[in-house]
Amino acid sequence: MENQIQDLIQKTPYKVHLFVKDPKTEQFLFSHQLEESFSSASIIKVPILLAVIAYTEKHNISLHSALTITPADWVDFSVISEQRLTQSTVYELLVWMIITSDNTATNVLIDVVGMNFLNDYFRQIGLQETLLQRKMMDVERLAMGIDNFTSARDMAHLFTRIYQQDLLASPYNELVIDILSRQRVHEGLKRYLVDDVKLAHKTGGLDTVDHDAGIVYSSSFDYLIGVFITNVTDNDLARQLIGRLSKVVYDYMMGQREEQQ
Repeated sequence: MENQIQDLIQKTPYKVHLFVKDPKTEQFLFSHQLEESFSSASIIKVPILLAVIAYTEKHNISLHSALTITPADWVDFSVISEQRLTQSTVYELLVWMIITSDNTATNVLIDVVGMNFLNDYFRQIGLQETLLQRKMMDVERLAMGIDNFTSARDMAHLFTRIYQQDLLASPYNELVIDILSRQRVHEGLKRYLVDDVKLAHKTGGLDTVDHDAGIVYSSSFDYLIGVFITNVTDNDLARQLIGRLSKVVYDYMMGQREEQQ
């Protein structure tokens, strides 16, 4: 596995950050460029998901309480905007934020809890490089160099905590995994997997980055994988690379299972 991964990384013109991790032992099975921070794109919506739920717990807010959405909140890449919705529940916004990477839903939730709460929560749960500095589709701040950041190590830590279900109260931990498992964007990690694999994950992409990270559940060996591509000039090629790296890891893990039987 390691040689195949290294070969793919060396042949690409893009920069690759990658981890494969056993969430039970917390051992890295493979890692590359773990520490360096990079533009998070929409993968930052995963810690936002957890933070919003923690906020509702703290303030005794029902996930089924309705929030007001104004036309000024509507932005691109959003089923909320497509439907011209002016109201939605916290739960619905959380689901859309993850499964279709809805930007309007994300921005409404950011406004509800506040960037300070979000960034404080990120620090509290052990994320060192993850930082929210702008809302989704805020091209003006992005043009000024104000962006959102994370690192492969942070995402490995985050998905370990999600897998171990120790961040939130019991029903909410299961809810987070359920929402991540309903992901509708499968152009990366699942791209070349023939098997019907349960994958609790989130993608993220901008013109120059493509990411996909999450938990792969199998009958005998669960593992975490995150592939983060930066310096991208062709997004589809970057997603193909994520798919190839994912398939190398998956084939290796399934081979290990057969050897143990």
